[in-house]
Amino acid sequence: MRYPVPDLVPGTWRECELEVEKSRFITWLSYIPDVTDFESLLAEARRCHPGASHHCTSFIAGPPGEQSAIGFSDDGEPGGTAGRPMYRVLEGSGLGQVGCVVTRYFGGTKLGTGGLARAYAQAVAQALESLPRREVVERRPLHLKVDFAGEAETRTWLGEQHIPVEAADYAAEGVTLRVGWPIDTPVELSKLESRLRGRLSLLDE
Repeated sequence: MRYPVPDLVPGTWRECELEVEKSRFITWLSYIPDVTDFESLLAEARRCHPGASHHCTSFIAGPPGEQSAIGFSDDGEPGGTAGRPMYRVLEGSGLGQVGCVVTRYFGGTKLGTGGLARAYAQAVAQALESLPRREVVERRPLHLKVDFAGEAETRTWLGEQHIPVEAADYAAEGVTLRVGWPIDTPVELSKLESRLRGRLSLLDE
């Protein structure tokens, strides 16, 4: 599976601000590969904005369509007016491994439930417009055994296919390379076998 994620270093975020009826909505968007990363983001938002009225949240700590590692919170706003609208925007973006905190400073004018839902959704949508993205490719381990003479050629071919070598195990008879093969790509090694003149073994079923 291939899907876009925020192109941000873990522990950093993209910040954007929206004002609605004198209330300030400060959105932090971040790369969230794990739920603990989101907890750290929320803690940092609370530390930086201790006087804010609310810190509403939403995250998807997995691929698009993830059903378990997700969450959202209204943080004291009327039920359903913040976290869920924020989550719907994230879900509709097609992004995975993404989370956001929207910090609100109340401006003195009540927005009503509909106005709040629109404001929180707009705050996230606006921040997404300028969010840098990159593609994630889900992979599975594959083990290729070659002789020492074929290692360099194998690494070159793998590099041409954008397949990373994750580990190498050297033994007397040769080397076993553990590679990250894309889950959505059939295993096809005939061209590599041709280059190595058959000196290649696939150790996985």
